[in-house]
Amino acid sequence: MVSANREMAVYCFDTLVAHYNSEEAPPPAFDEGQHPLFVTWKKVVNGGEPRLRGCIGTLEARHLINGFRDYALTSALKDRRFPPIQPKELSSLECTVSILTDYETANNYLDWEIGKHGLIIEFIDPNSNMRRSATYLPEVAAHEGWTKVEAIDSLMHKAGYTGHITESLRKSIQLTRYQSTLFTMTYSDYVSYVKATRGAAPSINGVKPSNH
Repeated sequence: MVSANREMAVYCFDTLVAHYNSEEAPPPAFDEGQHPLFVTWKKVVNGGEPRLRGCIGTLEARHLINGFRDYALTSALKDRRFPPIQPKELSSLECTVSILTDYETANNYLDWEIGKHGLIIEFIDPNSNMRRSATYLPEVAAHEGWTKVEAIDSLMHKAGYTGHITESLRKSIQLTRYQSTLFTMTYSDYVSYVKATRGAAPSINGVKPSNH
């Protein structure tokens, strides 16, 4: 069983820094494996609550090294909900890496635990007959303070459904639940790690060093 760890978060920061510098990232310090994974970037503004800045991953198993490299950049630069992360934002970022495990088919849309399970929903949009799907990682519902119904309704909107949500529509949902391990690292933690293991702080072309 592989768990998300510090070296995976370091590799995501390394990958983003290398992208800005048009360089290759140093080789990762974790073992290869195949698992579904997500990379989440949040930004801390004025010491407040970290705000989502990008979150993209895969529900299918991927080779971890290629997967974290790809999704570190995709979530930072290509999450359509947000503009691409700029180099000057790096010092206020935190990165969370997630590895997904324990996929189970739920009996109904309420057959899961807040704070424990991530959700994958699939349903047919009654207005368009399109199949829609979306996922929330396990920490989302608890962080937002949602009830199960609020989480499901929000997830239906995330999937692109714009109509009225009825109980019968909720009951038509196919729900897959899963669990995850995660590791969160701030940029200042990353700088400390790089200094300790490589002897010098990371530098970004055209960006003045931060005070960390």
